[in-house]
Order: sequence, then structure tokens, then C-alpha cells
Amino acid sequence: MSLDLNLIWVLAGCALIGAGSSLVGVFTFLRKESLVGDAVAHSLLPGVVLAFMLFQVKSIWLLFPGALVAGWISLLSISGITRYSKIKPDTAIAIVLSVFFAIGIVLLTNVQQGDYGNQTGLDSFIFGKAASMLPSEINLFILVDLILIGVIALFYPYLKLFVFDPGFSKAIGIPVNFLNFILSTLTVLAVATGIQAVGVVLMAALIITPAAAARFFTSSLRYLIMLAVLFGVSCSVMGVLISYTAPAMPTGPWIVMVLSVVAVLSFVFSPGKGILSRYRLRKRHLIKVTDENVLKAMYHLSNNVNDEFVGLTSLSQARKFEGQQLGNALKRLEKSGQILRNDHQIALTEKGKLRASRVVRIHRLWELYLNQRMNIAEDHVHHDAEAIEHIITPELEAELVKDLDYPESDPHHSEIPGIKTFRNE
Repeated sequence: MSLDLNLIWVLAGCALIGAGSSLVGVFTFLRKESLVGDAVAHSLLPGVVLAFMLFQVKSIWLLFPGALVAGWISLLSISGITRYSKIKPDTAIAIVLSVFFAIGIVLLTNVQQGDYGNQTGLDSFIFGKAASMLPSEINLFILVDLILIGVIALFYPYLKLFVFDPGFSKAIGIPVNFLNFILSTLTVLAVATGIQAVGVVLMAALIITPAAAARFFTSSLRYLIMLAVLFGVSCSVMGVLISYTAPAMPTGPWIVMVLSVVAVLSFVFSPGKGILSRYRLRKRHLIKVTDENVLKAMYHLSNNVNDEFVGLTSLSQARKFEGQQLGNALKRLEKSGQILRNDHQIALTEKGKLRASRVVRIHRLWELYLNQRMNIAEDHVHHDAEAIEHIITPELEAELVKDLDYPESDPHHSEIPGIKTFRNE
């Protein structure tokens, strides 16, 4: 029964830590300061050890202030090194991280070898040991989470603008230095709270990974926060449960492992922004470009020879299609009813003519736009038009025709097909 009760406390504590860390981590992630969280986490160790050396009591309520002070000193150190030297921020972060962590290890070794009572388990702050969490510590986690939620809710409109455009925020009079102080303090609070469960080495993962995974699912800050907190809480709970059934490894590494799995799955399978989704989108675009290039080549060839049917050899030579590219495109176009095939002769159907003429029309309209509006020479506009002809929407096409006053020819004096339909509309 005691084990079950202890599990409940650990689950509650880790869930609270996951919620607070991922909440603050969203703003750290959006500010592109992911490594700052790592530096703060590593710098907390000397603060924890010094607090223990001072009070010689292993209570989170006494060690927590020491961690906060050390975290703030590390942030000030990073800021000072960057401001008063030529060292870049990433180098300053690396220096502070390594120096503070080294000091912490030296102090921890001194404590373990010295005459300090009740120092057993102090080294668990390196990798975390959630199983040692006490019910009294849950009150601290609740208090910190309430502070994090309250402060972010209070300053949310200003923080939202600040993280996305600090320059504009400063220009309109928003106190960016104060907001930077607020976010830095919240980061230190969140990191200091989680070091007992996850440890100083892995705490940065609990700060950044939920936000990074959630970013693949939404572009809304509000939903990003909600999803990141959901990931942080659920992965923390799952890590605790796995660690409970396989106690050979501390809880912190299991939490980070679960978070990593969720992040990888998000990177690969998330709709719209995932690797597979982008691959499918890129593949569809390449197919679209190839099909339209085939139709455009047939349009030009049929007009040049004044014959509806085009020879396969002539078509192949017109665009220098690679490998099976032309064959696959012809199969798709024939299946969709845009071309007719007769032995080695190919002709556009009415559906194919409409699509081909639209591609040619956009190409020539864009050449004319670049020539007239951008003052680009007529012999320098073809390449840009080749790229843009496949992505302009019908709405943009109509605006382009209207802006150019319904032109009938391009800079090369070639006819722009289908302009009359726009005049009639």
C-alpha cells in the first residue's frame, strides 16, 4: 500500500513538473534560447550543493532557493559575457554551462568526502530521482505552477508580441527588458523545480522537447501552449509508470526517453509539417510540374506544326525529360482524360488544352509583369516565369490580368491565350 501511495505522489509531482516546464519552455523555444535552459539546469547543481553545505538539511524547501540563486547568476553571467566581450551567445552559454557544472561536481565530491550528515542521495540531482519525492514537496510544485500560470496569464498579450517581434515591441513602448526579466525568472523557477525528478543533465529536454514536438501540429500560440503542456504532463506520467515497472533506471531518463519518442513521431508523422507530409507535398508538386510541362510542350508543338497530334520523339526532345518521367506523365494525363494516344502520336483533349493554355498564359503574363512592373529585360524573364507558372492561383491570375490591363501579347510578342475570357467576366 505504501508503494502505491508513493507512486501517486511521484505521479502528481512529475505531472506538475512536466506542466510547468513545458509551459515556460514554449516561450524559451520561440525565443530560440533552447540552450539557455540547458545552461541554467547545469548551473543549478552548485547552488543545490552550497545550500546543503550551509543548512546541512536535504529539504527541497531549503535547496530550492540555492538553485534559484545559482540559476540567476548563470543567466547574469551569460548576459555579461555576451555584452562586455566579443564572445558570441552560444559560446558564452557553453562556458557558463561547463564551468558551473564543474564547480557543482567539485562541491558535490567535497560533500561526499567530508563530514556532512544526511548527504546520502544528494548526487541524485545529477540524473534525478523522482522516487525520493515527498508529499510535502508537492506543495512547492503546486505553488511554482500557480506562479508560472498566473504570471503568463497576466502578461500573455505582451509576452505574445515580445517573443515573436521584440523589435516592434520595443518600438511601441512595451518594456522588453522587464518581460525578458520575467521570462528568465520563470525559466529558472521551472528548471529549479524539476531537477529532483529529471536531474540537471536532462532537465533541458523537459523544457524544450514538448514545445518542439507541439510546434509541428499548430501555428497558434494558445494551442501550442496547450499541446506542449499535454505532451509534458502525459510523457512525465508515462515515464514514471515505466520506471515503476522497470526500476533499474531512474525516472528522469525514462521521462526524457518517452518525450524523445513523442518528438520523433511528431517530426515524422505530424500532418502538414511532418517529414512524410512534406515529402508527399513535394512529390505532388513535382508531379504537377512535370504534367504541366508535358502539356505546355504539346501546346507549343501542336501550334508550331499546326497539327493536333504530336510525335512522341518530338515531345521527348522538346523538354529533355529524364528517364521514365515522360512515360509516367503521359500515363497520368491519359488516365485523367487530358491527352489522347494513337500509336506514337499524342493529342490534347479539350480538358488538356484548357490546362495547357492556362500554364502558357500564366508564363507569358508573368514575363510581361516582370518586364513592365519590375523593369527586367525581356531576355531575363523566362527562367522566373518557368518557376512561377506552376504555383499561381486562379485568384492571383485574375488580379495579374487586371493589373496588366488585359494584355494580348507578352514581351516577346507572343499571343497570351485566353485573355478574352477574362474580359467577358
